[in-house]
Amino acid sequence: MKSLFKIKKKTSGRDSQGHISIRHRGGEEKRFLREIDWKRAKKDIKARVSTIEYDPNRTALIALVVYEDGAKAYILATTALSVGDTIISSTTAPIKDGNQLPLKDIPVGVPIHGLEFQVGHGAQIVKSAGSAAYIQSIDGHKVTVKLPSGELRIFEGNTWATIGQVSNADHSNQKLVKAGDSRHRGIRPTVRGVAQNPHSHPHGGGEGRSSIGMNPKTPWGKPAMGKRTRKLKNKSNKLIVQRRKK
Repeated sequence: MKSLFKIKKKTSGRDSQGHISIRHRGGEEKRFLREIDWKRAKKDIKARVSTIEYDPNRTALIALVVYEDGAKAYILATTALSVGDTIISSTTAPIKDGNQLPLKDIPVGVPIHGLEFQVGHGAQIVKSAGSAAYIQSIDGHKVTVKLPSGELRIFEGNTWATIGQVSNADHSNQKLVKAGDSRHRGIRPTVRGVAQNPHSHPHGGGEGRSSIGMNPKTPWGKPAMGKRTRKLKNKSNKLIVQRRKK
């Protein structure tokens, strides 16, 4: 559906000032962005799945849906969604793949995806291929959800989520068999720190081949492994029942 396409602008790891903010990026294939309807704002209007398509910008497959009023939109496809299925976004929608409901109206144990943190913000998490979250308990307007990472988190019962596991669960088994597979995705080669000179990297220098010789560091001297980066006073900490890391 070309009306839902737009050209993806290449940034090659540069920020708004043109400085490299992410290293080893550039040279990817030209792509079109598919505009995904994250908010599903057309409530109580049925839609029919027209096609299920590949999207080069994400790991999951996408589905083109046609609403009864003639509007068309892309949504994330689920594992059980097929062409010809009817879906709806409603508080009274049946528990069926592709339907969207408030969290408090979804039974415990049903796989869901596309959760939002605040009402009206649209799908914000659980959107990658094969991922699914599960409702653990419902207590009034508070719903405890187990996320794919294993984290238990409290959500407002009025926030919306979509039924089903995200499609293309075999994506994690895909292997890149040649260097060109990475280059087509915009990933450029990475040089090991120990192979550089000491001016370029903390791991560099030394006579002949050498090990790192220190706790691993980034090119700018910061700890590279094991140091926690999450702020202890994060406002959302109080909503986490159990961290993904014990």
